[in-house]
Amino acid sequence: MTPPCYRRSGTDCRIRFALGKCSLGSILVALSERGVCAITLGDDPDALARDLTDRFPQAELIGGDCESEQWVAKVVGFIEIPALELDLPLDVRGTAFQQRVWQALRKIPAGGKASYTEIAVRIGAPKAVRAVATACAANALAVAIPCHRVVRSDGSLSGYRWGVERKAELLRRESEASEPNV
Repeated sequence: MTPPCYRRSGTDCRIRFALGKCSLGSILVALSERGVCAITLGDDPDALARDLTDRFPQAELIGGDCESEQWVAKVVGFIEIPALELDLPLDVRGTAFQQRVWQALRKIPAGGKASYTEIAVRIGAPKAVRAVATACAANALAVAIPCHRVVRSDGSLSGYRWGVERKAELLRRESEASEPNV
């Protein structure tokens, strides 16, 4: 999706999407012509579809095509078995600051964690801890941009757009997947 198209709420853009189920609840994966533009998790598939409509009210939304279903299966596979690699073409849209935060998040390895403060330092904005948290909250690409790997400075879990319980479960699965087999 081009920046002008994004700024116009999806005007003249076609977004394909599909809904599915995984052990964490419902999942929606949406694709623009450039790549995956949304991966959302929740309890209610209708709410996930409404959220997509709210994000791109002017876009032509096409639900349930075969290719979108395949992308859902790929993302669900990663959620269920985090040792699998999730290599998706992404269509990431946000401010320059958000882009820097999200790029730093993608460098945290599966099974790893970083604090909001560490991310702020990594992007060269050590005093922007709250802004880092806000950028994490604005992320619309669950698991592809792993904001679930960001924790408080003391290591405890804090908010997650799709629920702290899902965040804890994703971290647990990644930790188990990254442990060497004994």
